[in-house]
Amino acid sequence: MPLDEYRRKRDFTKTPEPSGDRTPPRRTTGRGLRFCVQKHLATQLHYDLRLEHHGVLLSWAVPRGPSLDPSIKRLAMQVEDHPIAYGDFEGVIPEGYGAGVVMVWDTGIWTPEVDDIDAALAKGDLKFTLDGYKLKGSWVLVRTRGYGSREGAGRSWLLIKHRDEWAGDVDITTFAPLSVKSELDFPDILAADAPAVWHSGRAASGTSLKRFARLIDQATAIKAAREPATAPRGRAATRTAAAPDTAPQASRSRARSGKTRTAPGAKKR
Repeated sequence: MPLDEYRRKRDFTKTPEPSGDRTPPRRTTGRGLRFCVQKHLATQLHYDLRLEHHGVLLSWAVPRGPSLDPSIKRLAMQVEDHPIAYGDFEGVIPEGYGAGVVMVWDTGIWTPEVDDIDAALAKGDLKFTLDGYKLKGSWVLVRTRGYGSREGAGRSWLLIKHRDEWAGDVDITTFAPLSVKSELDFPDILAADAPAVWHSGRAASGTSLKRFARLIDQATAIKAAREPATAPRGRAATRTAAAPDTAPQASRSRARSGKTRTAPGAKKR
């Protein structure tokens, strides 16, 4: 079954991720195939490219994120297929496999530039067009000989932008870092989804622990600012009032999510 590995790695009594038990709705002619890119802060920050095919989301983990520069080849490690419903998932995975914070960084429609997707995947050369909020135009996934170990054999690909009107030297991951679903950043998503689950430190290890600690602090400040003030008057009240507002402003948020601006030289959606 396509989702066996996905389900084997997860305990759905502890993770809010979709189990994929429900059969995805049948697509009607002309709707196109869905794609999404999820920004995932786990043990390491990475981006997950997902392409709808045969009722699941084919998935590749892209450590440094997509690049609009055709001269830059980004490593993309193929991972287990995900259920279609996962394309809408945004929130906190409190523990276990993939523990971290997930945002829907981009979403839209993808169109294969080949007649046979399965044959292209088997060959290791899948050309396609993306029509998302942030990523557009022609791309290719090219399988390589492997990366790092024997376990990487067959799973290691390169994600490359083709030269077209949507290519450029803008770093799209820093130009538009926010979610296209909520227009929030990781701290805001944490604040909205019970940041207390992170205080055990189980979700972080090594160099990522400091990053999680900073996110917890920011999320706690955001959540406190949104709740009714209960602090007594005096120094405590002064410190609360003086705390910086870490929640992004609406206009800045929409721009950085990529929903109201496109990369310089690119057309609007």
